[in-house]
Amino acid sequence: MRTARRRTTLITTTATAGLLVAGVLTAVNAHAATGCSVNYAVSSQWQGGFTANVTVTNLGSALSGWNLRWSFGAGQQVTQGWGATFTQSSSQVTATNVDYNRDLATNGTAAIGFNGTWNNSSNPVPVSFTLNGVTCTGGVVPTGNPTTTAPPTTPPPTSAPQTGLVGWATQNGGTTGGGSASPVTVTSASALTSALGSSSAAVIRVSGTISCSGMLRVRSNKTILGNSGATIAGCGFTISGDRNVIIRNLTFRDWNDDAINVEQSATNVWVDHNTFSNGYDGAVDIKRGSDFVTVSWNRVYHHDKSMLLGHSDDNASQDVGHLRVTYHHNWFDGSSQRHPRVRFGNPVHVYNNYYNNNGGYGVASTMNAGVLVEGNYFENVDDPFHLGEGSSGPGTLVARNNHFVNSGGGQAGGSVAGIPYAYSLDTASNVKSIVTGGAGAGRISV
Repeated sequence: MRTARRRTTLITTTATAGLLVAGVLTAVNAHAATGCSVNYAVSSQWQGGFTANVTVTNLGSALSGWNLRWSFGAGQQVTQGWGATFTQSSSQVTATNVDYNRDLATNGTAAIGFNGTWNNSSNPVPVSFTLNGVTCTGGVVPTGNPTTTAPPTTPPPTSAPQTGLVGWATQNGGTTGGGSASPVTVTSASALTSALGSSSAAVIRVSGTISCSGMLRVRSNKTILGNSGATIAGCGFTISGDRNVIIRNLTFRDWNDDAINVEQSATNVWVDHNTFSNGYDGAVDIKRGSDFVTVSWNRVYHHDKSMLLGHSDDNASQDVGHLRVTYHHNWFDGSSQRHPRVRFGNPVHVYNNYYNNNGGYGVASTMNAGVLVEGNYFENVDDPFHLGEGSSGPGTLVARNNHFVNSGGGQAGGSVAGIPYAYSLDTASNVKSIVTGGAGAGRISV
């Protein structure tokens, strides 16, 4: 059934969201390290860009606050990072701890990473690092050195690798989940519940089909990865007031509440490469002051209410200034509505998604929200996007560079705040093939 709604017409103006990469160097007051070692891994590389993961091990005295410095030798530039605050002056890069990894014990490790650019002729690994100004005498271990293979002749279908984190979850210190914790595999509801609820950082691998009911609480600093075919049947995950959580490569079906619920000022959550079908309520609902979330490369099908952002018109005091979420490269495959339905959040970024046969609507901006809708592919969607929904008053919505096939033109109006992170936009007419070829569980190696 098509949901009734109120739509309000505003004067449409042209607005362009600015792109920038910003970093603030935080002062560090700590004893100098007496030694350290670094693993620098280029995990993915494409024409003009790359992703690197860096693990530093403190071989000296315990630190309360740290920075890691190195210099690039061939003009590389950091464009966005996670796990640290990155700044760059000429060739020198400084990565400074964020709150959750400030303390670095003796023999302790910190895992950080970044996306960067290179000049297409060489991308050598840095040869020297310092931790709090002391040279890492334990050495540099390069992994996946890009100079051993030629770069691809054409870029991959997305501006960053499909496995890379982009969007709001890269902000506020980034999102690393369980980091380098040793993985634990769970095969039962009781083991999964226990692992999710632990107060320690954890990487949790889900194997097989786990049948459960209700909502399982996920605490901070967790990475939840599905092995091939991993399925959560009958229940969902709730992240309530916690932070730094990654959920990837799982199939959720037949949940009896929400599949994933993010609430009570939870921050830094990445929901990536999952499949959702036939649930009771939201596939991914984000509400009650939560912030800094990326929802990417998921598939929703045989389902009604997909993704709610902001649960109530009466919750402005908690929600205004928060609810900043990026939705990109998701496949809304015949799902009905809420792709997403937005209250208060500004800017909310909806880009390079594929909408197909959505009987209700695509995107709704309400309650003074600001939504940037760009580079999406709408096919057989009568109502791609609009202002206001049900009893909720209108927000603003800027639409640009979208592609429409047998679809309505949508309703836009007003202006939207600038996007503070770097991203590149796939050509909208290519989004259908890109997203259907990559979205959903089972499309990545984890």
